[in-house]
Amino acid sequence: MSTSAHYLLSAGAKHERMSQRHSLVHLFAGGCGGTVGAVLTCPLEVVKTRLQSSSVTLYISEVHLSTVNGASVNRVTRVSPGPLHCLKMILQKEGPRSLFRGLGPNLVGVAPSRAIYFAAYSNCKEKLNNIFEPDSTQVHMISAGVAGFTAITATNPIWLIKTRLQLDARNRGEKRMSAFECVRKVYHSDGIKGFYRGMSASYAGISETVIHFVIYESIKRKLLEFKTASSMDSEDESAKEASDFVGMMMAAATSKTCATSIAYPHEVVRTRLREEGTKYRAFFQTLSLLVREEGYGSLYRGLTTHLIRQIPNTAIMMSTYEVVVYLLNG
Repeated sequence: MSTSAHYLLSAGAKHERMSQRHSLVHLFAGGCGGTVGAVLTCPLEVVKTRLQSSSVTLYISEVHLSTVNGASVNRVTRVSPGPLHCLKMILQKEGPRSLFRGLGPNLVGVAPSRAIYFAAYSNCKEKLNNIFEPDSTQVHMISAGVAGFTAITATNPIWLIKTRLQLDARNRGEKRMSAFECVRKVYHSDGIKGFYRGMSASYAGISETVIHFVIYESIKRKLLEFKTASSMDSEDESAKEASDFVGMMMAAATSKTCATSIAYPHEVVRTRLREEGTKYRAFFQTLSLLVREEGYGSLYRGLTTHLIRQIPNTAIMMSTYEVVVYLLNG
Protein backbone atom coordinates (compact mmCIF):
# COMPACT_ATOMS: atom_id res chain seq x y z
CA MET A 1 0.00 0.00 0.00
CA SER A 2 1.33 3.42 -0.95
CA THR A 3 2.03 6.09 1.65
CA SER A 4 -0.73 8.37 0.31
CA ALA A 5 -3.32 5.57 0.41
CA HIS A 6 -2.30 4.68 3.96
CA TYR A 7 -2.57 8.33 4.96
CA LEU A 8 -6.09 8.59 3.46
CA LEU A 9 -7.26 5.46 5.30
CA SER A 10 -5.76 6.70 8.54
CA ALA A 11 -7.39 10.13 8.12
CA GLY A 12 -10.74 8.51 7.31
CA ALA A 13 -10.60 6.29 10.41
CA LYS A 14 -9.66 9.27 12.56
CA HIS A 15 -12.55 11.31 11.15
CA GLU A 16 -14.98 8.46 11.83
CA ARG A 17 -13.77 8.15 15.44
CA MET A 18 -14.13 11.90 15.93
CA SER A 19 -17.63 11.80 14.43
CA GLN A 20 -18.67 8.97 16.77
CA ARG A 21 -17.26 10.80 19.77
CA HIS A 22 -19.05 13.98 18.66
CA SER A 23 -22.37 12.09 18.54
CA LEU A 24 -21.81 10.46 21.95
CA VAL A 25 -20.92 13.79 23.57
CA HIS A 26 -24.10 15.46 22.33
CA LEU A 27 -26.16 12.35 23.15
CA PHE A 28 -24.93 12.36 26.76
CA ALA A 29 -25.12 16.16 27.17
CA GLY A 30 -28.68 16.25 25.81
CA GLY A 31 -29.77 13.52 28.23
CA CYS A 32 -28.20 15.36 31.17
CA GLY A 33 -29.81 18.67 30.25
CA GLY A 34 -33.26 17.17 29.82
CA THR A 35 -33.10 15.20 33.07
CA VAL A 36 -32.02 18.14 35.25
CA GLY A 37 -34.70 20.40 33.75
CA ALA A 38 -37.45 17.79 34.09
CA VAL A 39 -36.80 17.07 37.78
CA LEU A 40 -36.72 20.72 38.82
CA THR A 41 -39.89 21.74 36.96
CA CYS A 42 -42.09 18.63 37.29
CA PRO A 43 -44.77 20.24 39.56
CA LEU A 44 -45.42 22.95 37.00
CA GLU A 45 -45.66 20.31 34.28
CA VAL A 46 -48.44 18.53 36.22
CA VAL A 47 -50.39 21.77 36.75
CA LYS A 48 -50.00 22.68 33.07
CA THR A 49 -51.29 19.29 31.92
CA ARG A 50 -54.32 19.52 34.19
CA LEU A 51 -55.16 22.98 32.86
CA GLN A 52 -54.87 21.81 29.25
CA SER A 53 -57.14 18.84 29.90
CA SER A 54 -60.89 18.80 29.29
CA SER A 55 -61.49 17.00 32.59
CA VAL A 56 -61.73 19.82 35.13
CA THR A 57 -64.22 18.10 37.43
CA LEU A 58 -61.95 18.74 40.41
CA TYR A 59 -62.35 22.45 39.94
CA ILE A 60 -66.03 23.17 40.59
CA SER A 61 -67.21 26.33 42.32
CA GLU A 62 -70.42 26.55 44.32
CA VAL A 63 -72.24 29.87 44.01
CA HIS A 64 -74.64 30.56 46.91
CA LEU A 65 -77.72 32.47 45.80
CA SER A 66 -80.59 33.86 47.86
CA THR A 67 -84.17 33.45 46.68
CA VAL A 68 -87.00 35.94 47.19
CA ASN A 69 -88.27 34.18 50.34
CA GLY A 70 -84.82 34.17 51.89
CA ALA A 71 -83.93 30.55 51.23
CA SER A 72 -80.54 29.85 49.76
CA VAL A 73 -79.67 27.55 46.89
CA ASN A 74 -76.37 26.32 45.56
CA ARG A 75 -75.59 26.62 41.89
CA VAL A 76 -72.67 24.53 40.74
CA THR A 77 -70.67 26.26 38.07
CA ARG A 78 -67.94 24.76 35.94
CA VAL A 79 -65.01 27.13 35.68
CA SER A 80 -61.58 27.19 34.12
CA PRO A 81 -59.19 27.40 37.09
CA GLY A 82 -56.09 29.52 37.21
CA PRO A 83 -52.64 28.01 37.84
CA LEU A 84 -52.58 28.89 41.56
CA HIS A 85 -56.10 27.60 42.17
CA CYS A 86 -55.25 24.40 40.30
CA LEU A 87 -52.08 23.95 42.37
CA LYS A 88 -53.99 24.57 45.60
CA MET A 89 -56.69 22.03 44.75
CA ILE A 90 -54.16 19.37 43.75
CA LEU A 91 -52.34 19.82 47.08
CA GLN A 92 -55.58 19.74 49.10
CA LYS A 93 -57.20 16.77 47.40
CA GLU A 94 -54.24 14.66 46.32
CA GLY A 95 -51.26 15.70 48.42
CA PRO A 96 -47.76 17.00 47.55
CA ARG A 97 -46.65 13.70 45.97
CA SER A 98 -49.20 14.20 43.19
CA LEU A 99 -47.13 17.15 41.92
CA PHE A 100 -44.58 14.59 40.77
CA ARG A 101 -47.08 12.34 39.00
CA GLY A 102 -45.57 11.09 35.78
CA LEU A 103 -42.01 11.99 36.79
CA GLY A 104 -40.86 8.38 36.29
CA PRO A 105 -42.06 8.13 32.66
CA ASN A 106 -40.99 11.76 32.21
CA LEU A 107 -37.41 10.91 33.20
CA VAL A 108 -37.51 7.68 31.20
CA GLY A 109 -38.73 9.73 28.24
CA VAL A 110 -36.84 12.98 28.62
CA ALA A 111 -33.33 11.50 28.76
CA PRO A 112 -33.56 9.53 25.49
CA SER A 113 -35.75 12.18 23.87
CA ARG A 114 -33.35 15.04 24.54
CA ALA A 115 -30.34 12.81 23.90
CA ILE A 116 -31.72 11.74 20.51
CA TYR A 117 -32.76 15.30 19.71
CA PHE A 118 -29.43 16.99 20.45
CA ALA A 119 -27.40 14.21 18.81
CA ALA A 120 -29.56 14.38 15.67
CA TYR A 121 -29.48 18.18 15.69
CA SER A 122 -25.70 18.47 16.03
CA ASN A 123 -25.00 15.73 13.44
CA CYS A 124 -27.47 17.18 10.95
CA LYS A 125 -26.06 20.68 11.48
CA GLU A 126 -22.51 19.41 10.96
CA LYS A 127 -23.45 17.77 7.64
CA LEU A 128 -25.57 20.69 6.40
CA ASN A 129 -22.76 23.15 7.15
CA ASN A 130 -20.85 21.45 4.32
CA ILE A 131 -23.77 21.95 1.93
CA PHE A 132 -25.21 25.36 2.81
CA GLU A 133 -23.70 28.50 4.32
CA PRO A 134 -22.29 27.38 7.70
CA ASP A 135 -24.53 28.11 10.70
CA SER A 136 -27.12 29.86 8.54
CA THR A 137 -30.82 30.11 9.40
CA GLN A 138 -31.53 27.48 6.75
CA VAL A 139 -29.14 25.02 8.42
CA HIS A 140 -30.69 25.58 11.85
CA MET A 141 -34.27 25.25 10.56
CA ILE A 142 -33.67 21.96 8.73
CA SER A 143 -31.57 20.53 11.58
CA ALA A 144 -34.21 21.40 14.20
CA GLY A 145 -36.98 19.92 12.03
CA VAL A 146 -35.15 16.65 11.37
CA ALA A 147 -34.13 16.30 15.02
CA GLY A 148 -37.66 17.03 16.23
CA PHE A 149 -39.22 14.46 13.89
CA THR A 150 -36.69 11.81 14.94
CA ALA A 151 -37.12 12.39 18.70
CA ILE A 152 -40.95 12.54 18.56
CA THR A 153 -41.28 9.34 16.54
CA ALA A 154 -38.97 7.46 18.91
CA THR A 155 -40.46 8.59 22.24
CA ASN A 156 -44.18 9.39 21.75
CA PRO A 157 -45.40 6.27 23.67
CA ILE A 158 -43.51 7.37 26.79
CA TRP A 159 -45.00 10.89 26.66
CA LEU A 160 -48.50 9.45 26.27
CA ILE A 161 -48.06 7.36 29.43
CA LYS A 162 -46.70 10.41 31.28
CA THR A 163 -49.74 12.49 30.28
CA ARG A 164 -52.20 9.76 31.33
CA LEU A 165 -50.51 9.46 34.73
CA GLN A 166 -50.62 13.23 35.26
CA LEU A 167 -54.34 13.26 34.46
CA ASP A 168 -55.01 10.41 36.90
CA ALA A 169 -56.60 12.58 39.61
CA ARG A 170 -57.40 10.66 42.80
CA ASN A 171 -57.98 11.67 46.40
CA ARG A 172 -55.48 11.09 49.18
CA GLY A 173 -55.17 7.47 50.21
CA GLU A 174 -56.59 6.06 46.97
CA LYS A 175 -54.35 3.68 45.07
CA ARG A 176 -52.85 5.40 42.08
CA MET A 177 -52.38 3.85 38.68
CA SER A 178 -48.81 2.70 38.05
CA ALA A 179 -46.96 3.19 34.80
CA PHE A 180 -47.20 -0.55 34.07
CA GLU A 181 -50.98 -0.54 34.69
CA CYS A 182 -51.29 2.47 32.41
CA VAL A 183 -49.37 0.70 29.62
CA ARG A 184 -51.56 -2.38 29.96
CA LYS A 185 -54.73 -0.26 29.96
CA VAL A 186 -53.73 1.64 26.82
CA TYR A 187 -52.81 -1.56 25.00
CA HIS A 188 -56.02 -3.32 26.07
CA SER A 189 -58.26 -0.46 24.90
CA ASP A 190 -56.50 0.73 21.73
CA GLY A 191 -53.71 -1.72 20.91
CA ILE A 192 -50.28 -0.56 19.69
CA LYS A 193 -51.76 2.43 17.84
CA GLY A 194 -53.03 3.75 21.19
CA PHE A 195 -49.45 4.61 22.18
CA TYR A 196 -49.17 6.95 19.21
CA ARG A 197 -52.18 9.14 19.93
CA GLY A 198 -51.28 12.80 19.70
CA MET A 199 -48.51 12.21 17.15
CA SER A 200 -50.05 14.64 14.66
CA ALA A 201 -50.09 17.39 17.28
CA SER A 202 -46.51 16.53 18.26
CA TYR A 203 -45.41 16.83 14.64
CA ALA A 204 -47.19 20.19 14.46
CA GLY A 205 -45.12 21.14 17.50
CA ILE A 206 -41.93 20.79 15.46
CA SER A 207 -42.66 24.32 14.31
CA GLU A 208 -42.11 25.49 17.90
CA THR A 209 -38.77 23.67 18.03
CA VAL A 210 -37.67 25.19 14.74
CA ILE A 211 -38.56 28.73 15.86
CA HIS A 212 -36.86 28.15 19.23
CA PHE A 213 -33.56 26.94 17.79
CA VAL A 214 -33.39 29.53 15.02
CA ILE A 215 -33.79 32.34 17.58
CA TYR A 216 -31.49 30.63 20.11
CA GLU A 217 -28.68 30.09 17.60
CA SER A 218 -29.03 33.68 16.39
CA ILE A 219 -28.76 35.14 19.91
CA LYS A 220 -25.93 32.74 20.75
CA ARG A 221 -24.00 33.86 17.66
CA LYS A 222 -24.50 37.52 18.57
CA LEU A 223 -23.21 36.86 22.10
CA LEU A 224 -20.17 35.06 20.68
CA GLU A 225 -19.46 37.94 18.29
CA PHE A 226 -19.76 40.43 21.14
CA LYS A 227 -17.38 38.40 23.31
CA THR A 228 -14.86 38.08 20.46
CA ALA A 229 -14.99 41.81 19.77
CA SER A 230 -14.54 42.72 23.44
CA SER A 231 -11.69 40.27 24.09
CA MET A 232 -9.37 40.88 21.16
CA ASP A 233 -6.37 40.99 23.49
CA SER A 234 -7.26 37.78 25.30
CA GLU A 235 -4.89 34.86 24.79
CA ASP A 236 -7.61 32.20 24.98
CA GLU A 237 -10.86 33.35 23.44
CA SER A 238 -12.29 29.81 23.45
CA ALA A 239 -12.27 29.60 27.26
CA LYS A 240 -15.75 30.03 28.66
CA GLU A 241 -16.69 31.87 31.82
CA ALA A 242 -19.77 31.64 34.05
CA SER A 243 -21.19 34.74 32.36
CA ASP A 244 -21.13 32.92 28.99
CA PHE A 245 -23.44 30.22 30.31
CA VAL A 246 -25.69 32.82 31.94
CA GLY A 247 -25.94 34.44 28.52
CA MET A 248 -26.91 31.09 27.01
CA MET A 249 -29.59 30.67 29.68
CA MET A 250 -31.02 34.06 28.78
CA ALA A 251 -30.86 33.21 25.07
CA ALA A 252 -32.69 29.93 25.70
CA ALA A 253 -35.35 31.62 27.85
CA THR A 254 -35.97 34.36 25.28
CA SER A 255 -36.15 32.02 22.29
CA LYS A 256 -38.43 29.54 24.07
CA THR A 257 -40.82 32.30 25.16
CA CYS A 258 -41.19 33.51 21.57
CA ALA A 259 -41.56 30.01 20.12
CA THR A 260 -44.05 28.80 22.72
CA SER A 261 -46.26 31.88 22.48
CA ILE A 262 -46.51 31.40 18.71
CA ALA A 263 -47.04 27.63 18.56
CA TYR A 264 -48.79 26.89 21.89
CA PRO A 265 -52.21 25.62 20.62
CA HIS A 266 -50.63 22.34 19.51
CA GLU A 267 -49.85 21.61 23.18
CA VAL A 268 -53.54 21.79 24.16
CA VAL A 269 -54.58 19.70 21.15
CA ARG A 270 -51.95 17.07 21.96
CA THR A 271 -53.11 16.78 25.58
CA ARG A 272 -56.75 16.36 24.47
CA LEU A 273 -55.75 13.67 21.96
CA ARG A 274 -53.89 11.76 24.66
CA GLU A 275 -56.82 11.75 27.07
CA GLU A 276 -58.54 8.45 27.68
CA GLY A 277 -61.91 7.72 26.04
CA THR A 278 -62.62 11.19 24.64
CA LYS A 279 -64.29 12.48 21.49
CA TYR A 280 -61.01 13.86 20.16
CA ARG A 281 -59.68 11.83 17.22
CA ALA A 282 -57.43 13.91 14.95
CA PHE A 283 -55.45 17.15 15.06
CA PHE A 284 -57.69 19.41 12.96
CA GLN A 285 -60.88 17.77 14.25
CA THR A 286 -59.77 18.51 17.83
CA LEU A 287 -58.69 22.04 16.92
CA SER A 288 -62.08 22.75 15.31
CA LEU A 289 -63.99 21.19 18.20
CA LEU A 290 -62.10 23.22 20.79
CA VAL A 291 -62.81 26.52 19.03
CA ARG A 292 -66.47 25.66 18.42
CA GLU A 293 -67.26 24.38 21.93
CA GLU A 294 -64.91 26.38 24.17
CA GLY A 295 -63.86 29.39 22.12
CA TYR A 296 -60.45 30.56 20.91
CA GLY A 297 -59.31 31.16 24.48
CA SER A 298 -59.28 27.39 25.07
CA LEU A 299 -56.33 27.07 22.68
CA TYR A 300 -54.23 28.96 25.23
CA ARG A 301 -55.40 27.25 28.43
CA GLY A 302 -52.43 26.63 30.69
CA LEU A 303 -50.16 28.96 28.69
CA THR A 304 -49.12 30.97 31.76
CA THR A 305 -48.16 27.84 33.69
CA HIS A 306 -46.51 26.39 30.60
CA LEU A 307 -44.35 29.49 30.20
CA ILE A 308 -43.55 29.58 33.92
CA ARG A 309 -42.34 25.99 33.59
CA GLN A 310 -40.82 26.10 30.12
CA ILE A 311 -38.71 29.21 30.56
CA PRO A 312 -36.66 27.88 33.53
CA ASN A 313 -36.80 24.32 32.16
CA THR A 314 -35.36 25.34 28.80
CA ALA A 315 -32.80 27.67 30.39
CA ILE A 316 -31.64 24.89 32.75
CA MET A 317 -31.66 22.25 30.00
CA MET A 318 -29.77 24.30 27.41
CA SER A 319 -27.16 25.62 29.85
CA THR A 320 -26.61 22.12 31.31
CA TYR A 321 -26.23 20.78 27.77
CA GLU A 322 -23.73 23.50 26.83
CA VAL A 323 -21.74 22.99 30.05
CA VAL A 324 -21.52 19.20 29.57
CA VAL A 325 -20.48 19.58 25.91
CA TYR A 326 -17.85 22.15 26.89
CA LEU A 327 -16.43 19.97 29.70
CA LEU A 328 -16.37 16.78 27.62
CA ASN A 329 -14.72 18.52 24.69
CA GLY A 330 -12.20 19.90 27.16
